[in-house]
Formats: sequence, structure tokens, C-alpha cells
Amino acid sequence: MLRHLVRSVLFAPPVQSSVAAVASGARHLNTAATAQPTQSGLNHPDKFLTYSEEEGYIKQSHFDPVEVLNITVDKYVWRDLKNYENNIAAMCLISGRQYTYAQLRDCSAALAVRLQTRFKLAAGSTIAICLPNLPEYPIAALGAVEAGLTVTTVNPIYTAEEIGRQLQLSDTKFIVGTTLGYGVIREACQWAKKDLPIAVIRFQPDEELPAGAIDFFELIKPQGVDYTQLKDYNVDPNSMVFLPFSSGTTGLPKAVQLTHNNITVNGDQLEMGLKLRESGRQEVLPGILPFFHIYGLNVIMLSKLAIGAKLITMPQFRPEDLIKVLHEYRATILNVVPPMALFMINHPKLTPEIAPELRYVLIGAAPISESDIERFLKKFPQKKLLQGFGMTETSPVALMVPTNNDHTASAGVPAPSTEAKIVATDGKSQKGLGPNTTGELCVRGPQVMKGYLNNDEANADIFFPDGWLRTGDIGHYDDDGYFYITDRIKELIKVKGFQVPPAELEGLLREHPSILEAAVIPVPDEVAGELPRAVVVLREGVQATVEDIYDYVAERVAEYKKLDGGVVFVPEIPKNPTGKIMRKELKMRYAS
Repeated sequence: MLRHLVRSVLFAPPVQSSVAAVASGARHLNTAATAQPTQSGLNHPDKFLTYSEEEGYIKQSHFDPVEVLNITVDKYVWRDLKNYENNIAAMCLISGRQYTYAQLRDCSAALAVRLQTRFKLAAGSTIAICLPNLPEYPIAALGAVEAGLTVTTVNPIYTAEEIGRQLQLSDTKFIVGTTLGYGVIREACQWAKKDLPIAVIRFQPDEELPAGAIDFFELIKPQGVDYTQLKDYNVDPNSMVFLPFSSGTTGLPKAVQLTHNNITVNGDQLEMGLKLRESGRQEVLPGILPFFHIYGLNVIMLSKLAIGAKLITMPQFRPEDLIKVLHEYRATILNVVPPMALFMINHPKLTPEIAPELRYVLIGAAPISESDIERFLKKFPQKKLLQGFGMTETSPVALMVPTNNDHTASAGVPAPSTEAKIVATDGKSQKGLGPNTTGELCVRGPQVMKGYLNNDEANADIFFPDGWLRTGDIGHYDDDGYFYITDRIKELIKVKGFQVPPAELEGLLREHPSILEAAVIPVPDEVAGELPRAVVVLREGVQATVEDIYDYVAERVAEYKKLDGGVVFVPEIPKNPTGKIMRKELKMRYAS
């Protein structure tokens, strides 16, 4: 799951709400709803907060509603093609290999024809894309979509067993990978007991094609293709098009069914927030975050190709490459996760002058403290830092921050045509709680997934009636209607019945001048049940003792939040490709 976590004040006096009209596309509330008195006895000023006796408080979007276009993803991306068909669409920062929009379109269509005719893939069949960020990634994805197929995106650094399990669950019929990853993919097919065709991308033209592999570049050549052979299956926009797997915070990853309408409406929700079409220039985006993750797939790749942006693909994150793409290629938008933001804060060569055209820095996917935000804005005062909240299950964006606001530390307000509410954390109560009340965030909107594939138990757990999706995240919204997400329900550390959010302590630890990174995990205790333990990475060339770190935190938190589980110094904090702390791995290593 893709998430945004921030530290914030959890408790404040309750206030009153008033009724507002429900945004178009959202389910109408009880028309008899009226403003409800609270302890303050005042009407709440937030006109986007509605109340009814039956459902409680529901937060509406501050944005105008978006229209559900009811078109497939490929038609959505190509709808304005003629406006920028000669512009560069995707370029590899390392090799320089690039495609114009016209070339990207032709290659995608050529692939679609060959997938249907040569490999006889029927409508609805699944193709797996197991690639790093390359300029051919959108060709593989959009070609498969145009052929009427479903795409499951695979992390290319997965083990053979992990890939094999995804091939089984998704019932994959065809795979796109690289020459470097071919051996692992073959092993994954053997593990899954599947004999599948594997097309590979060669990094260099003279690179040898592995025995048994199919040359991807031969499949996308426009030469010799009869485009009239392409079958239009008249695909239902409410049918599944992408099958990413959630990152599995608890249990094994789950297959998330995202429809054409999920993806396209989320693209328009993002555009309504940033209004990039109005910039009058071609936006330039570094493609650093992995396209196999929904953040990279839709927020960076698909939604930005739909507005004619230029993607500079980067197969891995390297500091010198980030500096190059910001300076030489004049990137205008940068999507990052907190470790990248911290890198930008700490790296002496990364100055505002290095990134003269950069306007927006969008951050999400993992915790970042308010003090880190302040440090970033102090170093880059002319850049607009915007946070958001999303999940694989919401395509991904559910909350977003308007550009003309000063709620920098907030995860935002509901995206266009989206509703949100905070409910009690007992997993049963569905009535929306008022402002400044902590609980579980639930969202409802056209970007919410169709459901998990073949997993009735997980679907029953994540959905409340009437389309409400339980995010599993804890937070609240303030008097202005801005949400603050503080932690995961299942990651809370329970000390003598008190709940300790790891993200709160992690943000505090990162404020320590000697600490570069930190994670907090629970360790079992016979008396308290659990105790928080800090796993800490020190800054280069500095020293600190366990007592230093313990006392620093103890002076700033309540008794039950102290690091009584201890402090462990490590060389690095394990994270997944989106920057999320891998708590399972940390617990296995350091919780005993």
C-alpha cells in the first residue's frame, strides 16, 4: 500500500460542523441532515463537512468534481496525441534511447497487434511486466492495454519464488523482462509450473539474446505490421486493466484489481490539483520511482503521458543522476519518497540553483516529519512541496493538498469527487467522527479498486458497506478539513494498553543532530506487552551513545513512549522500492 504519514497534534477540543452540498459523483446524504451542536456550541466553519445522524461526519472534497470519462486507458493517454506527437515522450537518462509521442504510439500499437495475432492472447488475458524504469515500459503497458489485456506489474528485483507466486495468482500468459533478469524469470516460470513466452529488452543493440527469449524490439517495430488486424474488443471501462500487488504490510501481497475508470479518473483528479495543462509548456519529470508500483505507474507515467509530458527514465536511483536530470534536463516536477527528500536536504551539491525550473516536489509513500519538511523548505524556499495520501487500492491518490494553501504538513483533503471520514479503530463502528478526533481513515470515490482478486476474506475486511474503503491508517482532520495521518493501525506498539505510533517516534529521532535515519519497532515484554525499540543510522563521522538517544527521546515524550525496548545502531534501514520501512525485516533482525 502506498501511504503518507506525518507527525501532528492528535488532540484538540471538538468543534461544530455545518452541512455542505455533496460533490457531484458522490452518494447523496440524508437531505434532512443539519448542523449538529458540540461542546463548543458553535457552527463549524468548514463548508465541506457534512453531518447526518445515520452516518456522522463526512468530509467532502474542496475541489470541483471530475467526470468519469468511461474510456479505456490507452484511449485516455492518446486522446490529445496530435497536440504533441513530435515531442519527446520518454527518454532513458543512461543510454539516451528515446521515443517521440508518435513513435511511442506506433510501437504500442505494433505490440498490441502482435500480442493478439502472433501469441493469440485473448481479451482479458494477463501479461506481466517485470522491468526497471525504461522508456519501453509505457510501450509494453499501453500495447498490452490496447490489445485488451490486463497488466500485472512485477518488481524486477523479486526472487524467483516471489515472481512465480505472482505469475500463479495473476494467471499470467506472457512476460516482458530484460536480458539481465531473464534467468530469474525462467526460474520463476518453473516454480509456477508455467511455460510462458518471455520477451526481453536488450540494454545495448549488440547484447546477446538469451536462448529461448523473444526480442522485444522485434515485437514493437512498426515495419511489417498490419494495423487493421488489431481487434477492438469494445472493452468495458469498468473492467480490470491493471493488477498490481499491494506491498503486504501484513501477510502476503494481495492482487489489487484496478479498472480503466479507476486509473483514468485518478489521472484527472491529479490534473485538477496541479493544472499542468495550463502551464503552456512541456513538463519534464524524472522517472525515478518504480513504474511497477502504482505511484510510479499512474502518478508519474500514465497521467503525465496523458498531458504530453516528457519522462526521463532512470532504472535506479543514483545521486549524480538526480542532479543531472534536475540541472541538465530542467525537470519541472519531481516525485519523491522521504529518503530522497532527506538526501536533497543533506547533499551539499543539491542547491536551488541546480534545479532552476523545478516548481513542484510531490512527496508520499512513507513517513516524513514536520521538522524535515521545514528543513526542506528552508533549503528550497521557491519550490512548492506538496504531500498526499494514497494506496495501491485507490489508484493511488485519495487525499491531496491544493497548491494554494499553507497546510504543508498535511496529507491534504479528499481528491475531486472523493469523500473521507474518520471512524473508531475498533473495526466495527462506521459513523464518521468530528474534527480533531483520532481514528481510522476511510475513503470513497471513483478511484477505489474493484476489490482484491479471488480474496473474499480480504475484501470483507477492507470494505465497509456503501463503498467505503478502510485504509488501515490512523489520523484526524483539523478545523480546516485537512487530514493528518499518523500511523498504521497494525503497526501501533501497545505499551500497557497505550498505543504508541512508530512514525511519531521516528520523526522525533530524525530531529536528533546525530541521526540520519531511524525506525521504531516493538519488542515483546512480559510486563508491558510491548516496548518501543529504536533502530538508528547515525550521520557519517558522528558518534552517539544509547544513553544519548534514550534521554533525547525521554525528555520529549510521555512515559509509555520512552525507548524502553532499547536502541540499536545499524548501517542502514531496509526499505522497499517506494521508501517504505520494511518493518517485518527489522523485527526479524532486531526484535529478539
